[in-house]
Amino acid sequence: MKPAPFEYHAPQTIADVTSLLAEHGDEAKVLAGGQSLVPMLALRLTRFEHIIDLNGVDELKGVSRANGTLSIRAGTRQATVEHDAAAGAAVPLLAQAIPLIGHFQIRNRGTVGGSIAHADPASELPAVALALDAELEIAAKSGTRRVPASEFFLGTWTTSVGEDEILAAVHFPVWEGSSGFAVEELARRSGDFALAGVVAGVQVDGSGVVTKSAISFLGMAPTPVRAPSAEAALTGTNPSGDDLAEIARLAVGDTDPTADVHASAEYRLHVGAHLVARALDRALGAARS
Repeated sequence: MKPAPFEYHAPQTIADVTSLLAEHGDEAKVLAGGQSLVPMLALRLTRFEHIIDLNGVDELKGVSRANGTLSIRAGTRQATVEHDAAAGAAVPLLAQAIPLIGHFQIRNRGTVGGSIAHADPASELPAVALALDAELEIAAKSGTRRVPASEFFLGTWTTSVGEDEILAAVHFPVWEGSSGFAVEELARRSGDFALAGVVAGVQVDGSGVVTKSAISFLGMAPTPVRAPSAEAALTGTNPSGDDLAEIARLAVGDTDPTADVHASAEYRLHVGAHLVARALDRALGAARS
Protein backbone atom coordinates (compact mmCIF):
# COMPACT_ATOMS: atom_id res chain seq x y z
CA MET A 1 0.00 0.00 0.00
CA LYS A 2 0.96 3.64 -0.24
CA PRO A 3 0.42 6.51 2.20
CA ALA A 4 -2.59 8.74 1.88
CA PRO A 5 -1.76 12.08 0.22
CA PHE A 6 -0.07 14.67 2.43
CA GLU A 7 1.74 17.98 2.10
CA TYR A 8 5.50 17.66 2.71
CA HIS A 9 7.46 20.34 4.60
CA ALA A 10 11.26 20.54 4.90
CA PRO A 11 12.06 23.21 7.54
CA GLN A 12 15.64 24.24 8.30
CA THR A 13 15.31 25.49 11.88
CA ILE A 14 13.48 24.55 15.08
CA ALA A 15 11.62 27.84 14.83
CA ASP A 16 10.34 26.82 11.39
CA VAL A 17 9.24 23.44 12.76
CA THR A 18 7.35 24.85 15.72
CA SER A 19 5.70 27.51 13.52
CA LEU A 20 4.41 24.79 11.21
CA LEU A 21 3.13 22.77 14.16
CA ALA A 22 1.40 25.80 15.63
CA GLU A 23 -0.24 26.45 12.26
CA HIS A 24 -1.41 22.93 11.45
CA GLY A 25 -1.99 21.42 14.91
CA ASP A 26 -3.05 17.79 15.01
CA GLU A 27 -3.17 17.62 11.22
CA ALA A 28 0.66 17.62 11.22
CA LYS A 29 3.21 14.99 12.20
CA VAL A 30 6.98 15.32 12.45
CA LEU A 31 9.23 12.83 10.66
CA ALA A 32 12.60 11.99 12.22
CA GLY A 33 14.12 8.58 11.41
CA GLY A 34 10.78 7.32 10.15
CA GLN A 35 11.29 3.81 11.51
CA SER A 36 7.83 3.79 13.09
CA LEU A 37 5.94 6.49 11.23
CA VAL A 38 6.69 5.46 7.63
CA PRO A 39 5.36 1.88 7.96
CA MET A 40 2.23 3.16 9.71
CA LEU A 41 1.65 5.68 6.91
CA ALA A 42 2.32 3.09 4.21
CA LEU A 43 -0.18 0.66 5.75
CA ARG A 44 -2.64 3.53 6.27
CA LEU A 45 -2.83 2.77 9.97
CA THR A 46 -2.61 6.54 10.42
CA ARG A 47 -2.72 9.58 8.19
CA PHE A 48 -1.83 13.26 8.45
CA GLU A 49 -2.43 16.20 6.16
CA HIS A 50 1.07 17.56 6.76
CA ILE A 51 4.40 15.75 7.26
CA ILE A 52 7.20 17.90 8.69
CA ASP A 53 10.63 16.43 7.95
CA LEU A 54 13.16 17.17 10.72
CA ASN A 55 16.19 15.81 8.89
CA GLY A 56 17.28 19.19 7.54
CA VAL A 57 17.28 20.84 10.98
CA ASP A 58 20.93 20.93 12.06
CA GLU A 59 19.97 22.33 15.49
CA LEU A 60 18.52 18.90 16.26
CA LYS A 61 21.80 17.04 15.76
CA GLY A 62 24.83 16.60 17.98
CA VAL A 63 26.22 15.29 21.26
CA SER A 64 27.90 17.40 23.95
CA ARG A 65 28.98 17.09 27.57
CA ALA A 66 29.09 19.90 30.12
CA ASN A 67 28.58 20.34 33.87
CA GLY A 68 27.98 16.67 34.59
CA THR A 69 25.43 16.19 31.83
CA LEU A 70 25.55 14.46 28.46
CA SER A 71 23.20 16.25 26.08
CA ILE A 72 21.99 14.55 22.91
CA ARG A 73 20.00 16.54 20.41
CA ALA A 74 16.85 14.68 19.46
CA GLY A 75 17.67 14.20 15.78
CA THR A 76 21.01 12.50 16.45
CA ARG A 77 21.17 9.05 14.86
CA GLN A 78 21.28 6.11 17.23
CA ALA A 79 24.31 4.75 15.36
CA THR A 80 26.15 8.03 15.93
CA VAL A 81 25.80 7.66 19.70
CA GLU A 82 26.50 3.92 19.53
CA HIS A 83 29.92 4.57 18.00
CA ASP A 84 30.73 7.68 20.07
CA ALA A 85 33.29 6.42 22.62
CA ALA A 86 33.09 9.59 24.69
CA ALA A 87 29.30 9.35 24.95
CA GLY A 88 29.55 5.70 25.95
CA ALA A 89 32.10 6.49 28.62
CA ALA A 90 29.93 9.28 30.03
CA VAL A 91 26.68 7.28 29.98
CA PRO A 92 27.52 3.56 29.72
CA LEU A 93 23.86 2.57 29.59
CA LEU A 94 23.61 4.16 26.15
CA ALA A 95 26.55 2.10 24.90
CA GLN A 96 24.87 -1.05 26.23
CA ALA A 97 21.29 -0.32 25.22
CA ILE A 98 21.59 1.09 21.70
CA PRO A 99 23.12 -2.06 20.12
CA LEU A 100 19.98 -3.92 21.26
CA ILE A 101 17.73 -1.68 19.15
CA GLY A 102 16.63 -3.58 16.05
CA HIS A 103 19.43 -4.10 13.54
CA PHE A 104 22.21 -1.79 12.37
CA GLN A 105 20.09 -0.58 9.46
CA ILE A 106 17.46 0.59 11.95
CA ARG A 107 20.06 2.35 14.10
CA ASN A 108 21.64 4.03 11.08
CA ARG A 109 18.35 5.81 10.42
CA GLY A 110 16.59 5.89 13.78
CA THR A 111 17.13 8.85 16.10
CA VAL A 112 17.57 9.00 19.85
CA GLY A 113 14.78 11.53 20.23
CA GLY A 114 12.48 9.68 17.87
CA SER A 115 12.71 6.49 19.90
CA ILE A 116 12.06 8.30 23.18
CA ALA A 117 9.24 10.44 21.80
CA HIS A 118 7.56 7.40 20.23
CA ALA A 119 7.31 6.01 23.78
CA ASP A 120 6.98 2.36 22.93
CA PRO A 121 7.02 0.59 26.32
CA ALA A 122 9.20 -2.19 24.87
CA SER A 123 11.90 0.22 23.66
CA GLU A 124 15.30 0.49 25.33
CA LEU A 125 15.96 4.24 25.26
CA PRO A 126 12.83 5.32 27.16
CA ALA A 127 13.82 2.92 29.96
CA VAL A 128 17.37 4.32 29.98
CA ALA A 129 16.05 7.89 30.18
CA LEU A 130 13.79 6.95 33.07
CA ALA A 131 16.47 5.05 35.00
CA LEU A 132 18.94 7.93 34.76
CA ASP A 133 16.40 10.66 35.61
CA ALA A 134 17.06 12.32 32.27
CA GLU A 135 15.50 15.67 31.44
CA LEU A 136 13.60 16.03 28.19
CA GLU A 137 13.87 19.42 26.47
CA ILE A 138 10.67 20.27 24.63
CA ALA A 139 10.44 23.12 22.12
CA ALA A 140 7.39 25.12 21.05
CA LYS A 141 6.86 28.39 19.22
CA SER A 142 6.62 30.12 22.61
CA GLY A 143 9.95 28.74 23.86
CA THR A 144 11.42 25.63 25.50
CA ARG A 145 10.70 23.73 28.69
CA ARG A 146 12.26 20.76 30.46
CA VAL A 147 10.36 17.77 31.76
CA PRO A 148 11.83 15.02 33.97
CA ALA A 149 11.59 11.56 32.48
CA SER A 150 9.35 10.51 35.37
CA GLU A 151 6.68 12.93 34.04
CA PHE A 152 7.32 12.49 30.32
CA PHE A 153 5.80 9.05 29.58
CA LEU A 154 2.04 9.21 30.04
CA GLY A 155 0.98 5.96 28.39
CA THR A 156 1.73 3.64 25.50
CA TRP A 157 2.90 5.86 22.62
CA THR A 158 1.84 8.90 24.64
CA THR A 159 4.07 11.59 26.14
CA SER A 160 3.78 15.08 27.56
CA VAL A 161 4.85 16.61 24.23
CA GLY A 162 1.96 18.75 22.98
CA GLU A 163 0.70 18.77 19.40
CA ASP A 164 2.46 22.08 18.77
CA GLU A 165 5.75 20.93 20.37
CA ILE A 166 8.72 18.69 19.55
CA LEU A 167 11.30 16.89 21.63
CA ALA A 168 14.47 18.91 21.01
CA ALA A 169 17.08 17.23 23.24
CA VAL A 170 17.65 14.68 25.98
CA HIS A 171 19.93 15.54 28.92
CA PHE A 172 21.44 12.53 30.72
CA PRO A 173 23.13 12.97 34.12
CA VAL A 174 26.64 11.53 34.24
CA TRP A 175 27.21 9.25 37.25
CA GLU A 176 30.58 9.80 38.88
CA GLY A 177 32.57 7.59 41.23
CA SER A 178 32.45 3.80 41.35
CA SER A 179 29.43 3.10 39.19
CA GLY A 180 28.29 0.10 37.17
CA PHE A 181 25.50 -0.45 34.68
CA ALA A 182 23.79 -3.28 32.85
CA VAL A 183 20.98 -3.90 30.39
CA GLU A 184 19.35 -7.32 30.23
CA GLU A 185 16.43 -8.30 28.03
CA LEU A 186 14.74 -11.31 26.50
CA ALA A 187 13.50 -11.28 22.89
CA ARG A 188 12.29 -14.08 20.66
CA ARG A 189 14.95 -13.26 18.07
CA SER A 190 17.85 -10.85 17.82
CA GLY A 191 16.48 -7.47 16.77
CA ASP A 192 12.92 -8.13 17.97
CA PHE A 193 11.25 -6.00 20.60
CA ALA A 194 11.94 -7.36 24.06
CA LEU A 195 9.33 -9.48 25.81
CA ALA A 196 10.81 -8.06 29.02
CA GLY A 197 13.90 -6.06 29.83
CA VAL A 198 15.74 -4.38 32.69
CA VAL A 199 18.04 -1.37 32.89
CA ALA A 200 20.13 -1.13 36.07
CA GLY A 201 22.69 1.23 37.55
CA VAL A 202 24.46 1.20 40.91
CA GLN A 203 27.05 3.35 42.64
CA VAL A 204 29.10 1.94 45.53
CA ASP A 205 31.45 3.33 48.17
CA GLY A 206 34.90 2.04 49.03
CA SER A 207 33.55 -0.91 50.98
CA GLY A 208 31.14 -1.99 48.25
CA VAL A 209 27.98 -0.63 49.88
CA VAL A 210 25.41 0.68 47.40
CA THR A 211 25.00 4.43 47.75
CA LYS A 212 22.80 4.99 44.68
CA SER A 213 20.68 2.70 42.56
CA ALA A 214 18.34 2.79 39.59
CA ILE A 215 16.21 0.02 38.13
CA SER A 216 13.76 0.44 35.27
CA PHE A 217 11.82 -2.00 33.12
CA LEU A 218 10.84 -2.17 29.48
CA GLY A 219 8.02 -4.35 28.22
CA MET A 220 6.61 -4.75 31.73
CA ALA A 221 3.95 -2.01 31.86
CA PRO A 222 2.15 0.45 29.53
CA THR A 223 5.16 2.76 29.94
CA PRO A 224 8.76 2.25 31.05
CA VAL A 225 8.58 1.92 34.82
CA ARG A 226 10.96 2.29 37.77
CA ALA A 227 11.23 -0.15 40.67
CA PRO A 228 11.33 2.16 43.74
CA SER A 229 10.78 -0.62 46.29
CA ALA A 230 13.76 -2.57 45.01
CA GLU A 231 15.92 0.56 44.74
CA ALA A 232 15.18 1.41 48.38
CA ALA A 233 15.96 -2.15 49.49
CA LEU A 234 19.22 -2.16 47.54
CA THR A 235 20.58 1.21 48.65
CA GLY A 236 22.66 1.06 51.81
CA THR A 237 23.44 -2.65 51.50
CA ASN A 238 26.32 -4.79 50.28
CA PRO A 239 24.20 -7.42 48.54
CA SER A 240 25.08 -10.99 47.67
CA GLY A 241 23.38 -13.43 45.33
CA ASP A 242 20.56 -14.33 47.73
CA ASP A 243 19.92 -10.66 48.44
CA LEU A 244 19.65 -9.94 44.71
CA ALA A 245 17.00 -12.63 44.30
CA GLU A 246 14.85 -10.98 46.97
CA ILE A 247 15.43 -7.51 45.50
CA ALA A 248 14.42 -8.88 42.10
CA ARG A 249 11.13 -10.14 43.55
CA LEU A 250 10.48 -6.70 44.99
CA ALA A 251 11.30 -5.08 41.67
CA VAL A 252 8.73 -6.95 39.60
CA GLY A 253 6.12 -6.04 42.20
CA ASP A 254 6.26 -2.48 40.86
CA THR A 255 5.41 -3.59 37.31
CA ASP A 256 2.12 -4.23 35.54
CA PRO A 257 2.81 -6.58 32.62
CA THR A 258 0.10 -7.54 30.16
CA ALA A 259 -0.50 -10.75 28.27
CA ASP A 260 -0.30 -10.95 24.48
CA VAL A 261 0.33 -13.53 21.77
CA HIS A 262 4.03 -13.59 22.67
CA ALA A 263 3.94 -14.08 26.44
CA SER A 264 1.64 -14.19 29.44
CA ALA A 265 1.84 -11.68 32.28
CA GLU A 266 3.02 -14.44 34.61
CA TYR A 267 5.84 -15.35 32.24
CA ARG A 268 6.97 -11.73 32.05
CA LEU A 269 7.00 -11.47 35.84
CA HIS A 270 9.05 -14.66 36.10
CA VAL A 271 11.53 -13.59 33.43
CA GLY A 272 11.65 -10.02 34.71
CA ALA A 273 12.81 -11.14 38.16
CA HIS A 274 15.63 -13.21 36.66
CA LEU A 275 16.68 -10.29 34.48
CA VAL A 276 16.81 -7.93 37.47
CA ALA A 277 19.06 -10.28 39.43
CA ARG A 278 21.33 -10.77 36.44
CA ALA A 279 21.51 -7.06 35.63
CA LEU A 280 22.26 -6.08 39.22
CA ASP A 281 24.95 -8.75 39.51
CA ARG A 282 26.66 -7.38 36.39
CA ALA A 283 26.26 -3.75 37.45
CA LEU A 284 27.63 -4.42 40.94
CA GLY A 285 30.58 -6.33 39.49
CA ALA A 286 31.43 -3.39 37.24
CA ALA A 287 31.06 -0.85 40.06
CA ARG A 288 33.20 -2.84 42.51
CA SER A 289 35.94 -3.37 39.98
